[in-house]
Amino acid sequence: MDLFEDLPEPSCAPTELPTRPDAKRRRQEEEEEVQLERKKVCNKGSSENLDKLIKKCLLDSFRQTDEDFLKKASSQKPVWKDGCTATCLLVVQNTAYIANLGDSRAVLCRMEEEGEERRVVSRALSREHNPTLYEERIRIQRAGGTVREGRVLGILEVSRSLGDGQYKRCGVISTPDLRRCSLTSADRFILLACDGLFKVFTAEEAVKYVFGLLQEDGSGTNEEGRYEAACQRLASEAVRRGCADNVTVILVSIGF
Repeated sequence: MDLFEDLPEPSCAPTELPTRPDAKRRRQEEEEEVQLERKKVCNKGSSENLDKLIKKCLLDSFRQTDEDFLKKASSQKPVWKDGCTATCLLVVQNTAYIANLGDSRAVLCRMEEEGEERRVVSRALSREHNPTLYEERIRIQRAGGTVREGRVLGILEVSRSLGDGQYKRCGVISTPDLRRCSLTSADRFILLACDGLFKVFTAEEAVKYVFGLLQEDGSGTNEEGRYEAACQRLASEAVRRGCADNVTVILVSIGF
């Protein structure tokens, strides 16, 4: 089985939030649907129902965040034209659920047996969204947009984002990819980072760099302190290597 899988489709496809006066009523109905699904999970203990509930919650959260920001942005003078990528991680028992859009990433550090030795490997838990990917480019073109020099309209570097209101009519969307990964005792941590880090590190290099830092500082410091220090040193190393972009790093420890 693959490291991660697409989550199953929700019992009812998420609908676009309405812009009509009945938006509040529709949101209330959606919240009631979520509560109903939650009760089903508690009553039946079904992992399939849990997956459906989590998928719906994540999709609704991204959609609502985008809608709220665009509403706020359009009310400003001048109108805000900002946007951002997002990578979210939810851990339920021994399962990690990842939702991402744009070019920020989630990467798993896992120990694998190789003969009598163990080696550190990295596993991608997210998928980048850039306009050069076939499915992304086709959607943009069908919406009337163009892809020039690998960018939407020759400007925007990602094909999915929160905000970026001026590009939404050109096929840029706020729907995340959803992935699920079963965690095991061989897993050490999950790295979440924006694209600035990966301009100067490969995913494998970043994971091995962090693993080495954690091994160096293996005693005399509590776990939270070790991981915080590793985040700071990883970000600083990215800047030292010449990254001119912003660098945001989060480390999530996996303990069994």
